[in-house]
Amino acid sequence: MSPVAEKRRFWRAAFNAPARLIDDRGTTTVSVIDLSLHGALVEAPQNWSGGMGDQCRLTLELSAAVSIILEATVVHIKGTQVGLRCDHIDLDSITHLRRLVELNAGDPQLLDREVAHLLNPS
Repeated sequence: MSPVAEKRRFWRAAFNAPARLIDDRGTTTVSVIDLSLHGALVEAPQNWSGGMGDQCRLTLELSAAVSIILEATVVHIKGTQVGLRCDHIDLDSITHLRRLVELNAGDPQLLDREVAHLLNPS
C-alpha cells in the first residue's frame, strides 16, 4: 500500500472518467483520477486557474440519465492534480456513488462504516 493510501481514512475507487468542475470562473473539463464518499482527486488542465479553498461543483456523468454531483472545496493542488473534499452530496448522487464504490471495493461493511461516518461525523 502506498504512503498516500495509508494516510487516507476512506476507501477510494480508482476511476478514470471525464467530469465538469464548475466554479466562479466557469466550467472546466477535468479527468477524475479517484473518487470516494468524501472527495475526489482530479486532473485539471494546465490553464486551470483555481486555488486552495475554492468552492466548486464536480459533475460526473455515469450515463445520460445518471450523474454524481459533489459540492466541494479544493483542499490540495499538486501540479495539475486537484484534491476535492466533498462538502455536500444529494441523496441520488450518494446512492450512485455508494454503488460505484461498492462495486470497486467488494466489501459492503467498509461502505456501511463510511456512510455512517458521513451521516454522523462526530
